[in-house]
Amino acid sequence: MAIRLENVGIAVADLEAAIAFFTDLGLEVVGRDTVSGEWTDTAVGLDGNHARIAMLETPDGQGRLELFEYLHPEAIPTAPTLPHEIGMHRVAFSVDDIDAALRIAARHGCHPLRGVATYRDLYKLTYLRGPSGILVMLAENLTKP
Repeated sequence: MAIRLENVGIAVADLEAAIAFFTDLGLEVVGRDTVSGEWTDTAVGLDGNHARIAMLETPDGQGRLELFEYLHPEAIPTAPTLPHEIGMHRVAFSVDDIDAALRIAARHGCHPLRGVATYRDLYKLTYLRGPSGILVMLAENLTKP
């Protein structure tokens, strides 16, 4: 059986703010829709499911995020995930220039949780809180040619 990762889905409080954040980092919007009806109720397992969605893709076409903002039922805010909690953890991106990526994130009010670290002279990396409290890891490969 062949298998590949299709996308990572993330519920957000403000779809437009999340799109702005991720597109500023370099992802591209490849689709948008508003979904509802029996098929979404069945697929998602949630009666009355009605959401605005956007599919974003990395420039290399290898990674996709599906962002969705629930119109119904009302979205339930939760405390932001901590790095050591079990469950869906974070979304990670390789970037060519972590300092440039952090300047972009800062324009959206998003800053590293603590700072930028270097892992074995291989990567500079950091975690930050993106829109709706999403944990985002940014990593710059220090061994690239």
